[in-house]
Amino acid sequence: MNKVHVKTGDTVMIISGRDRGKTGKVLAVSPKEGKVIIEGRNMVSKHVKPRRMGEQGGIVKAESAIYACKVQVVCSHCGKPTRVSHKILADGSKERICAKCGESL
Repeated sequence: MNKVHVKTGDTVMIISGRDRGKTGKVLAVSPKEGKVIIEGRNMVSKHVKPRRMGEQGGIVKAESAIYACKVQVVCSHCGKPTRVSHKILADGSKERICAKCGESL
């Protein structure tokens, strides 16, 4: 099983590629491929064929997957892109914390 440092719903910043420096919300995570889909980022043109009678075909813009190693989680407290650190609580559960400011994510 492969682990990914981001979860669905996290706000992330893209650190490389044509969308470098832009932020967005994670819509889907694929740990098997090590990729994430970010809302409104890494847009590609997709040619869609009409499936039913009367349905319109054409070129549609859609979000494409991006490697998870090319994004960093943005801390909600300090607002900076950061690595995810973990803290083990007294009851034995793990908590994700910001490596820069120490607040929980």
